[in-house]
Amino acid sequence: MKILTAEFIRSCVGSEQFPKGNLPEVAFVGRSNVGKSSLINSLLQRKGLAKVSRTPGKTRAVNVFSVVTDDTLLSRFLLIDLPGYGYAKVSKSVRAQWAPLIEQYLTQREQLRTVVLLVEGRVLGAQDRETIDWLSAIGCPPLVVATKVDKLRPSERVSALRRLEEGLGLDDRAPVIAYSSVTGEGRDRLWAALKQQRRT
Repeated sequence: MKILTAEFIRSCVGSEQFPKGNLPEVAFVGRSNVGKSSLINSLLQRKGLAKVSRTPGKTRAVNVFSVVTDDTLLSRFLLIDLPGYGYAKVSKSVRAQWAPLIEQYLTQREQLRTVVLLVEGRVLGAQDRETIDWLSAIGCPPLVVATKVDKLRPSERVSALRRLEEGLGLDDRAPVIAYSSVTGEGRDRLWAALKQQRRT
């Protein structure tokens, strides 16, 4: 798949700012500092499109990107970067504003085609399991992507991914996609999975 254009559209701090129109939307969600911005840049092959920071909680709004590809199965769509959950080095009042905005987006957007849940390949948090259970309950069973797999030694990889799948309650029909933003591993597999998705 070739990315023809990928550009930042806007940051939304209220639902009234969500995009109008009928373009399909793909939302990315994950724990703070899971590597979401790095993965988005890698997936779209654009350096610096999504802002990367070592400080958890850098994404403080719902960020919208417009993407055009040469693949007819997913030729035009909006990529939605949601604020990270869990630890974030911002005030409690700011974090308190995230939850209702994220929930409103995920439960009410008719344009939402699929949700991609990012979990770190080396660490599974309690909130990761809570998130996948909640997404499944609202009719958005996510694609699960394990980030930073380049940091796993070859001898660790199989067992680490198996622990993730068991910890998240996944089965062979929905295995974790291993991804490295450093090497690009998993990029083609994630694109293939995205093209097959339809919200239930």
